Amino acid sequence: MSSLNCPCQSALQYCACCQPYHLGQAQAATAEILMRARYSAYVQGAIDFLVASTLPAVRTSTLWIDYESTHKSINWIGLKVLRVQQGSAHDKIGKVEFRADYLQAGVQAIHHELSRFRRFQGNWCYVDGIISQ
Repeated sequence: MSSLNCPCQSALQYCACCQPYHLGQAQAATAEILMRARYSAYVQGAIDFLVASTLPAVRTSTLWIDYESTHKSINWIGLKVLRVQQGSAHDKIGKVEFRADYLQAGVQAIHHELSRFRRFQGNWCYVDGIISQ
């Protein structure tokens, strides 16, 4: 899929957008970039990246399995970033609110989340998210 548009809907090709993060060739400069890369990782099945980009303090023993299960059961079909608070290249914490459309068992639905991010050893990591209905 490297020559196709990136799932994060940046209008860039995957190989020039989220793939370098998934392959460990680059680190996200902002919380929003990490959130977009994580969304693309769910689409692409980059489970190792999802685990690695989760704050170590909140990782569970079943995290890899949980991420893989989500990847296998959900077909993500669209992403819209709604709001960003902090999370710049100079911040230590950040929040990104987004809406992701998906199909699960043939039913279309929306995942609306306010994600929290924190720097760990200089890199942005996902902490947790508040899911809205």
